[in-house]
Amino acid sequence: MKISDGEKLIILMLSELYEKLDVEGEIEPDFIKSAIFSDQLWGIRWKYSGIPFEESEDPEIVKEVVDILDMWSFVERAYKELGPEEKSQLNEEASPMGNAPKFRGFDGNNETEYMGTAMFLVNELERFQEFQGRSFNSHSPSIDMHRRMLAEFEPIRKTLGHGRPMSVDDLTKILKAIIHPSRREA
Repeated sequence: MKISDGEKLIILMLSELYEKLDVEGEIEPDFIKSAIFSDQLWGIRWKYSGIPFEESEDPEIVKEVVDILDMWSFVERAYKELGPEEKSQLNEEASPMGNAPKFRGFDGNNETEYMGTAMFLVNELERFQEFQGRSFNSHSPSIDMHRRMLAEFEPIRKTLGHGRPMSVDDLTKILKAIIHPSRREA
């Protein structure tokens, strides 16, 4: 969605009027203001999918962040479903990353677009609610790590479904990718 600077100003002013007059309608002025101020305009189309907006592609970063959140959702859920012996096995085979794996976000200094997109998806669009309340700031670069993990996860994702959960072997492959190849033991 493309909105000119003038249109943004008009929309923000209308949102403020909406709030001041206590208008109750389908459009949430707080959401609209958040989408504009955070430059997440694609989210307006997501939130109000019933409005016939002009057809447009989501930004690549949105697609990538959705894939990363989806992967971590699968990882965390699969880990919770493991029994004590399987957790011990994972901890040993994917050491040190196999002990209670958790999505920690993106670097707040260098990956702010990724972090902002994840926060908008979770907090404003209420997607991936299992991550609600997290800071999303990993305090260290993480996008390359997430991409390595995604490369391992994508073939596994195609085999999931029909009630098949991720196995310890699946989790091991994905979590081993956290460690950069140059730092892995032979």
